[in-house]
Amino acid sequence: MTTITKVLDLPDSDYKTVWDLQLQLAAKRSAGQISDTLVLVEHPHVFTLGRGVQDTPPAAIQGVPVYRVERGGLWTYHGPGQLIGYPILNLAERGRDIRGYLRDLERTIILTVGSFGIAAERREGHTGVWVGPKKLASIGVAVRNWTTFHGFALNVNTDLSYFDMIEPCGLPRATLTSMQKLLGREVPMDDVKGEFALMFEGIFETRLEPETPKISAES
Repeated sequence: MTTITKVLDLPDSDYKTVWDLQLQLAAKRSAGQISDTLVLVEHPHVFTLGRGVQDTPPAAIQGVPVYRVERGGLWTYHGPGQLIGYPILNLAERGRDIRGYLRDLERTIILTVGSFGIAAERREGHTGVWVGPKKLASIGVAVRNWTTFHGFALNVNTDLSYFDMIEPCGLPRATLTSMQKLLGREVPMDDVKGEFALMFEGIFETRLEPETPKISAES
């Protein structure tokens, strides 16, 4: 059965504001007050670390803010030129299969970048999307009351030098790559969003509908 998923497109939105929005949406989805929702966003420069990091992080690194969040995983970077998606989905209605959900996210991204001629794949033991030895997209999710939040980050036209300030996902800094670097040209973000939306609809058996009126990141 095809479901309905609302889409919130929030370009250039502050990380903390969208993080708070995710928590609000996840609570409402758990309570059955809203339908599944997909938040697509680009953030200003920010570092986040997940549950796998035990050390107390600094408040900022070279002026870039740092947030400890609920997702799994270690350190990562978000910034302009990176497509970030936060699916707020009720997994209780999707078989309560967290591992399957992660594989579906990977598959969606693999098919998306495949539309641009990039042959990406999964890598055993490393959640995310890879092109040979290079990591193109990171995935780190949280699930509360069988409702997902946090999500993925696909490097489209990302400034990869910011990864040099951290140990991204516990990997060597040079492991990260982007669509721009692989293709040798800048890739229109709207084109990537369009392909991702198409692939997401097919894999998650849903129909995406823009939220109207569009919810702003400040709401």
